[in-house]
Amino acid sequence: MRQKAMSFDLPRAGRMYEETKRISRILELISMVVRNPCRYLRRDLADIFEVSERMIQKDLDVIRHGLKFSLSHSRHGYYFEKTPHLPALQYTFSEALSLWLAVQASRQISGICSSELAAAMARLEAIFPKDFSRLLQLSPKQPETQTRHHNHRHRTISLLTLAIMQERKVRMVYETRSRGGDINERVVRPYHLMAYVRSWQLIAHCERRDAVLMFKIDRIREATLLDERYRVPADFDLNDYLGMAWGIMRIDHCEPEDVALRFEPEAGHWVAEEQWHKSQHIEELDDGSILFRLKVVITPEFVNWILYYGSRVEVLAPAHLQEAVAKEHARAAILYGEEICR
Repeated sequence: MRQKAMSFDLPRAGRMYEETKRISRILELISMVVRNPCRYLRRDLADIFEVSERMIQKDLDVIRHGLKFSLSHSRHGYYFEKTPHLPALQYTFSEALSLWLAVQASRQISGICSSELAAAMARLEAIFPKDFSRLLQLSPKQPETQTRHHNHRHRTISLLTLAIMQERKVRMVYETRSRGGDINERVVRPYHLMAYVRSWQLIAHCERRDAVLMFKIDRIREATLLDERYRVPADFDLNDYLGMAWGIMRIDHCEPEDVALRFEPEAGHWVAEEQWHKSQHIEELDDGSILFRLKVVITPEFVNWILYYGSRVEVLAPAHLQEAVAKEHARAAILYGEEICR
């Protein structure tokens, strides 16, 4: 009986898999037409998705007649007469508040269109009770930063997001600051976008270097979405890629080291309130100071974090880190002169 049930379910599972693939293809097709109207003809879409033109026509019929989207076409390709809107969602009070706080926090990092964020904030505020929405209106607003630089960042992030969704390669012109401002062209396979501090980073496989590298979004001078496809390797894991580094700076040839720092009470208790690294261990000593231990790859980024606390932190181990921090403090003393340091 079990064998018969299994043989009966296999065709059904296959049909479900094909339907899931088709739904994914239709959603991707809608995204492509929204982003690039009048660019794709039916034969182009068939080549991109590696299916027949007849199958693409069926997908287009679902979009036009099933979803009721105003899909039209010209001799250049398909386009929407009116941009499709997502269906309305319902939130609990706590979900809506959490979402509002997340949108508010995202305004700290430029790269998302300010006008779109403002519209999203307004919609979220409108669903709260009137008395509560007044409190939201009192929250500090971030200044508008719609400069040329931020507009370029937004366009680049949007293009890379689409590339990741559709698993399409990107040709980009990139400025490499580490080699004296060298500007070169390369083709990449985007894996992941991440915001860090006040900037954005792209993690992608670079075909020129044949390696997974990290690129700063602001150094991408130009970016072009290609029709050539790729697949993110099944064994790629973002956490494994970032490893035990502090922040996002990676040094491949270095191994994690045991680090011990002693913070003065005031600074130490402030440090102890945050989760800085997945390996950190915090201990309060008898005199109120904080012993901060972790296992980390020591990078310039980590050294700078220690220097931020000045004389309020002492490096206990390892010795070479202690020496590096001491040398930086000595350079600062020379820079400002001995008199001001007395």
